[in-house]
Amino acid sequence: MDNFQIETAQNVSIQQNVANVSTRIGSYFIDALVIIAYYILIIVILSALDLETSFDLSIMWVLMGLPVFFYSLLFETFMNGQTPGKYVNKIRVVKIDGSKPTFGSYLLRWVMRIIDISVSTGSIALLTILLNGKGQRLGDMAAGTTVISEKKRIGIHNTLITDIPDDYQATFPQVTMLSDKDIQTIKELFFRAKRVNKHSVINKLHHKIISITGITTDLLPIDFVEVVINDYNYFTQNM
Repeated sequence: MDNFQIETAQNVSIQQNVANVSTRIGSYFIDALVIIAYYILIIVILSALDLETSFDLSIMWVLMGLPVFFYSLLFETFMNGQTPGKYVNKIRVVKIDGSKPTFGSYLLRWVMRIIDISVSTGSIALLTILLNGKGQRLGDMAAGTTVISEKKRIGIHNTLITDIPDDYQATFPQVTMLSDKDIQTIKELFFRAKRVNKHSVINKLHHKIISITGITTDLLPIDFVEVVINDYNYFTQNM
């Protein structure tokens, strides 16, 4: 599933991790199990009540069936964009700009479920999500929402490991004065700042490293911080 980047009003770029289709389908089935369990509970309760007339029984079925009818609307409204299935799979409904949806947004998504899921048995929702690129079914497109994954995706850039050549020559042995946590923070901030050209952040990292290690260098801040990251990996991998 594609990810997409949004720009907030404060000019901050946010990468949205779109929930993949299999996760959304899995969440749907978890919610279905919750509903089945609820219906079993209703049957047990109605059997215990031993209602005398079919009219009374029909009224109770209607009343106790309302939570199922409004299932996704109620849970997404009161659980901040999640149903029990979405909660288990760590996915959430958000506005396309990353903000919290309004009740009107949840309501519109819920109404459009009739077309997206109920009438078409989910085929329209599946096709729209696959083609849209932003994780949106028709209800999401109408409401200006999407479903994102809150699972942290771990890649090499999220770890201490940096790919360095076998013949790498380290420059600053003082980097071993830094801790794993220090380097992890430096690496995350550095590559994020480098990606969006935030030179002020790189300059602050440069001064902070120097204050801790006492290194003196004529390297530019952007080159210096990258060398420090590589040197730390070299020394820790060869100790």
